[in-house]
This record gives sequence, structure tokens and C-alpha cells, in this order.
Amino acid sequence: MKSRLTYLCKFYALTVLVFIVAKVVFMITYRGEHPFGVGDAFAVITHGLTLDLSTALYFLALPFLIMIGCTLAQGRGSMAMRWLLRVYDAVIAMAFALAFVADTSLYGFWNFKLDASCLQYLETPTEAMASVTTAYLLVRFGIFIIVAAAVFWLYDRLAPPPVDGERKGAWWHSLVLLALTPLIVIGIRGGLGESTTNVGQVYHSSNQFLNHAAINPVFSFLSSLGKSGDYIVSYDYYSPAECATLTDSLFTTESINADTLLTTTRPNVVIILMESCGGQFTEIGGHPEITPRLNQLASEGVYFTECYANSWRTDKGVVSALSGYPAFPITSVMKIPEKSRNLPSIAQSLAAVGYTTSFYYGGDINFTNMRSYLMGTGYSQVTWKADYSGDEQRSAQWGVRDDLMLASLLRDIKDERADHWMKTLLTLSSHEPWDVPTHDLDDEVYNAFHYLDRCIGNFIDSLRQAPQWQNLLVVILPDHGYRYRGIDETTRLYNHIPLIWTGGAVRQPRRIDRLCNQSDLAATLLGQLQIDHRRYTFSRDVLSQSYRRPMAYHTYNNGMSLYDSTGFVAYDLDANTIIASEGQQAEQQLRVARALLQLTSHHLKDSLHLSPSANDLR
Repeated sequence: MKSRLTYLCKFYALTVLVFIVAKVVFMITYRGEHPFGVGDAFAVITHGLTLDLSTALYFLALPFLIMIGCTLAQGRGSMAMRWLLRVYDAVIAMAFALAFVADTSLYGFWNFKLDASCLQYLETPTEAMASVTTAYLLVRFGIFIIVAAAVFWLYDRLAPPPVDGERKGAWWHSLVLLALTPLIVIGIRGGLGESTTNVGQVYHSSNQFLNHAAINPVFSFLSSLGKSGDYIVSYDYYSPAECATLTDSLFTTESINADTLLTTTRPNVVIILMESCGGQFTEIGGHPEITPRLNQLASEGVYFTECYANSWRTDKGVVSALSGYPAFPITSVMKIPEKSRNLPSIAQSLAAVGYTTSFYYGGDINFTNMRSYLMGTGYSQVTWKADYSGDEQRSAQWGVRDDLMLASLLRDIKDERADHWMKTLLTLSSHEPWDVPTHDLDDEVYNAFHYLDRCIGNFIDSLRQAPQWQNLLVVILPDHGYRYRGIDETTRLYNHIPLIWTGGAVRQPRRIDRLCNQSDLAATLLGQLQIDHRRYTFSRDVLSQSYRRPMAYHTYNNGMSLYDSTGFVAYDLDANTIIASEGQQAEQQLRVARALLQLTSHHLKDSLHLSPSANDLR
């Protein structure tokens, strides 16, 4: 009996120790980007300990049950038990190593802890690996093997399964072990209180990196299973009446005496969605040298100076821009075919009045269910990586690089025979691993955006010489921003994006300083074309006299932010706390943001004829 209890205690203590060491390694890995002191490291360990203790109990459960079974069997099968536990040690050693290496590697790209959202990339592994080099993957695989072997060695040496044939008092020993079961269940739950174990309990600092470092990546992954991608969360903060009051007049679905920016109501339309090109890489963020051509186009055309992205990922940003539908902290609408293919879209609205529509993307069009969304929302033709030569497909890690894609788009525009047409292109070169063919700037990230800028500038220059220019509107905006050099969701600049209209159909250069979201593009554009946009429930014509409550709303991985005339507030849903604010009305802004989250999430569920679950996040 003593040897079995000793084994369980050693196994549990060693598991907790492994989690703590992983935290320290994680912090050291990112110390260059996120400096910290010894006191910070101690705070991370102590605040994260409750989550580590609870998570370790999950993995103690099987050895605990095996000990009970062996005791009831009065010691028979002791050798089989030992081999079973050693196999279990090997399995969890590999699982822990995979979690630690994946978490530490991905944090630099995502800026949040490992969760189940990474599983979506297993559907299209080529796309997932496009962000990194082969050498990067080989090094990580080698580290995984070393970490797994080290963890297994620790379990095998410091917490070896017991060897005994105890038979005396076996039933009494079993009762003692069974009596401990409630303690394990309570420990896993996190106590007897109303709140159960969750990642938010380890948040302790205004520095988000320290909060993230305290999170156990194994728990973060397990707790998020079933709650990523197509998982629909219903947020309930207020009564329906109070929610309606807080969101009253935020969304209007008509254009009233809208300002006129174009020379025609039936221009041909090109929409260029720029991968990750947030305002921090333009004159907005004080870097005119990175994107001089975009800055030039902004001065020559219509420039929406106060536009903000709705989300942080391409699948969400594309839906926001093209369908005027809001993004969500967890749910990806594009990954829900029964919803995404039934959304309205700019392409669908234009097709209804006689436009032909086409979409261009140099990567895998099946990534995150993109093909289903595009074909279901009005695009009659989709051109993607598979439509190009092998050399072109291999011109960049993600697929066909931007200069080749824009050249292809230019050829199709010149060859277009339809009277009215719309074409959309999603770029991809301004993305990890920043493998672009030019080397104009020393910083590889800045250089990639400079390359994108040059590609778009050359495309516009060539287009100006074509006869199609005269009746053309080119809309240029990013799908989302990018975390870099301290710019993240806690800053307004992260979401601030350029929205530029250019082309021969633009009446004259203008600056539109009204605060808006990228999701407002649909209603604003259709308003200019005098096309009904009442189906776009959450898209606003910012040029209409009905637009009276300017506001920009953004969601990120289990968080949200809101910017209006009173200031800016960012809120973490895991920690249930404000993590950044500007202005004096953060609490009121938070009330509006919560109401927006409630309104939009219920709209999504209602549109799918789903009822909110009692187990949904609050």
C-alpha cells in the first residue's frame, strides 16, 4: 500500500514539476521580445500553479485507477501493471513534448497559448507548413524527440511503477484509495465553488505575456477542444431589452442622401485584399517608407482614414470585408458551410444586377472552407494555385507569389468581354516566412510589405494605361493587421487599416474621416452603386446620413475591443478583465461591446436555427 501511494505522489509531483519547467523554458525563449525579471518569473509560476495542479490530476487519474484495480486483484498482475504504466509514461511524455514544443513555437506567430484552433491546419497541412521553412520544422521535430525522451526518462527514473505483491489488507487498501477519489475529482474541478478550473484564473498582470506564460498549454488545448473553428458560442450578458437599448441605432440598413464618390453607379470593380497589411506598415503607423505606393494611392483617391479591421485572421477578415458580417472571438463563420454559403456578399449583390464575378488566390482555396464560402456567396469563377504551372505554384511557400497573381489578374481584366464585372484578389506574400523575391529593406517583415506595395503599385500603373481604367473602381484593404514590434490587440494601431478607393470611376480625391469597420465596406460600396443592402444586417453605409453612431468593433482569440468617440477599450474574455483602455468611459464601452457580442452571436445561432446551450461561455 505504501509503495503505491508513494508512486502516485511521485508521479503527481513530477508532472507538476514538468509543467513548471516548461513555463520557465517558454519565458526564456521569448525574453528578447518580452523582457521580465526574476520576480515576474516567480509570479508566473505561483499564479499558474493552481492550473498546473489541476491539470496534473487529469493525468494522475489513470495510474490511480490502475492502482485500485491492482489492489483489488491482491497484487496479481503486478508486472503487467508495470508495463502498462511505462507505456502510459511514454504516451504522456510524447503528448507533453508535443504540447510544449507546439506552444512555444506557435506563440511567436499567434501571440496566444496553444488551443484546439491549431487542429484546423491538419486539414490542409501544406498551408500550415507554408509559414515556416523545412529547417525550422526539422529543428522543432528534433527538439520534440529530445523533450519527449527527457520527460520519459524522468518518469522512469524518479517515479517508476511499484513492484510489489501486497495481498494483506488488499480490500482495506482499496477502500483507502477509493476514499481519495472525491479529492481528485474536486481538484480537477478546481474546488467546490461555482467557478470551475479555467485559464483565466492564472491572469495576474497588466502584461499579457506574463498572463499567457502562466497558462498551462496542455490544459488550454484540452479545454478548448470542441470550442474552435465551427463551435458557436452564445454570449448572454443582458436581457434582450437591455441588449437592444445598448445597440440601438448602431446598425442601419439603408442609405439616406449618401455622399457621392463615383462618377457612375455601375463601375467595374476590383477588390484587393492585402494579407496582414495593417496600418502600422503604412503612413498610419509612421512608416511611409514601407508602403509609398499605397500612401500615394490614398492621396490620389478616396481614403477612409479611420477604418478598423474586425478580426485577426484571414478566414474571418474575408467574411467581414466581403459579406459585412462581424467576426467572433472563437467561431469562424467561414468554417460553418450552412451559414457561410448563405451569407449575402458584394459578389452576390453585383451578380444580381448583371455582373460576372471571379476570385483569385495563389494558395489553397480549400483552406478553412474558403471555396464553399466563395462559391456559395456569388463568385462564379475561382482561380487558385492549382490553375498555375508547377514553377508558379512553387514561387512562394504559400503558393503563387503576388506579382504573378496580379499579372494574371491584369491579363484577365484586359481580356474581359462582359459589360459589367467584379474581380477579387487575396494576396499572400506578406506572410511568414516572408519569402519575397526583392530585398529592398533590411527588416524581413517590412521588406515583405514593401514588396506587396510595389506589386500593387505596378499593377495600378499598368491598369491606368488600359481602356478599362475609365470605368473602374479598385478597392484596396487588408484582411487584418499583424502583431509586430509591440503592436497587438491591446493597441488601436493593430486594428487600424488603410481602406483606399482608386480608379477612373472615382470622382475626385477625398479623405473620409468617419470611424468605421472593414465590415462596412459592403453597405458603403453598394450604397454608392444604389443597390439594396438591407440583407447586410451588420454592415453600415458610412456615407449615409443614417450613420450616426460611428464605432469600430474588433474580436480576437477570446477577446474583443471597441473604439468610438469616447476612446478605446480591449477586454479579455478568459480573464474577464479590461486589459487596455483610452478615455474615461471604458466601462460603458465594455457594456456596448458585450451587447454587440451578445447580439451578433445570437444572430448567428438564430440564423442556423440553433438554440443557445446552457454550457456555452458567458
